[in-house]
Amino acid sequence: MHDAPPTPLAAEAEPLEHGLKQRHLTMLGLGGVIGAGLFVGSGAGVAVAGPGIVLSYLIAGTIAMLVMRMLGEMSAAMPASGSFSVHAERAIGRWAGFSIGWLYWFLTVVVLAVEATAAAQIAHGWAPALPQWGWVLVFMLVFTLVNLTAVKNFGEFEFWFAALKVVAIVLFLGLGTLAVLELLPDTDPVGFTHLTGDGGFLPNGWDGVVSGVLTVIFAFGGLEVVTIAAAETDDPGRAVARAVRSAVVRILFFYVGSMLLIVTLLPWTAQRAGLSPFVAVLDEIGVPRAGQIMEIVVFVALLSALNATLYGSSRMVFSLAERGEAPRGLLRVSAGGVPRRAVLASVAFGFVSVLLNLKWPDSVFLYMLNSVGAVLLFVWALVAVSQLRLRRRIEREAPGMLTLRMWGYPWLTWVTLAAMAAVLVLMLTDDAARPQVLWSAGATAVVLLVSAVREIRERRG
Repeated sequence: MHDAPPTPLAAEAEPLEHGLKQRHLTMLGLGGVIGAGLFVGSGAGVAVAGPGIVLSYLIAGTIAMLVMRMLGEMSAAMPASGSFSVHAERAIGRWAGFSIGWLYWFLTVVVLAVEATAAAQIAHGWAPALPQWGWVLVFMLVFTLVNLTAVKNFGEFEFWFAALKVVAIVLFLGLGTLAVLELLPDTDPVGFTHLTGDGGFLPNGWDGVVSGVLTVIFAFGGLEVVTIAAAETDDPGRAVARAVRSAVVRILFFYVGSMLLIVTLLPWTAQRAGLSPFVAVLDEIGVPRAGQIMEIVVFVALLSALNATLYGSSRMVFSLAERGEAPRGLLRVSAGGVPRRAVLASVAFGFVSVLLNLKWPDSVFLYMLNSVGAVLLFVWALVAVSQLRLRRRIEREAPGMLTLRMWGYPWLTWVTLAAMAAVLVLMLTDDAARPQVLWSAGATAVVLLVSAVREIRERRG
């Protein structure tokens, strides 16, 4: 594996359609990480950390925000449909671009199955006449068609999906704040007693906060799609810079603000894994049909994630094909600039994952899910290493390309790397999380081995 590739900093023009607008990218940045992990999965974090979950989200959100800033810096300077895979190749070597690209593709096509199945479970509850597998088929077909047409259709879908999620969060923050301030009619005053009155702010100590970080950090997955999508805008560098600037602080505000209201309005002991704390709060403050409202929001969040995940996976495998790291047949682009074969390849493996999830959810698919459980952290770590190396090179060769800069370079990048390493070590000490790290490490080792074999063969002629 060679150390650094002799590739130019400037990216070659890609044949993809530049159909995404600034509003699409901005809303994708805001709504891309607001999903079922926040609306439902946050209950598990509250159950282990208590009010300290606010600190857990602050820590996890800060790591995600710094990674997004690094991605934004590199993508604003060198926009590409392969985003961080292309950056890793330029900064570290072909093996790094190959490895991070295929790991991310594998992660996304497995996650497709989770999102499609979860959305189908909700839809089946509303319309049981159609079996769950039928709903999965409907969703996969619909979003395959969306991604096979002009990219502006993907952008419009994501814009309105993300807008609904953002509106739901803003309304929740508004109602929750009014309830805390005792300004809502027919509600009992709670003040701030739940923050300290049910065992203290840290009822399970700092161990609870750490456990909370391990529970919630993966809810921030999805921020990468913004930098992938930037390549299909009219002015990629400016578009991604604006999207990142507008998204990072607001995303952190949505997550931390929501958790602060939840643990203020309800005792943390009332939270249970698998139950939405948002529903519990809305019920408490007297919002009618809170459960049904939140179920609709979660359903939209899942469909939004499904759409964005399919888009991100198709562009990643297309970028790999461009660089000779995937079959060249995936490079076929429609007259409208859509990589249709890449979309079909991604959705085909997604269908396989869905079938495995429906048939063997506790065996075969569980192993697949564990094998990508910690891949997101591996991807983020390579993003940080790439940013460390590319930043020095850009400053030396083309400083004018740095229209968006990582804060506190290089120290904050090193701090972020150390934080991610600490999370991985803590996952190894956690009985529930350890299998994810080990299986993900195994999947990563397989990809690295394939990459090494390919390079050895190429060197031998």
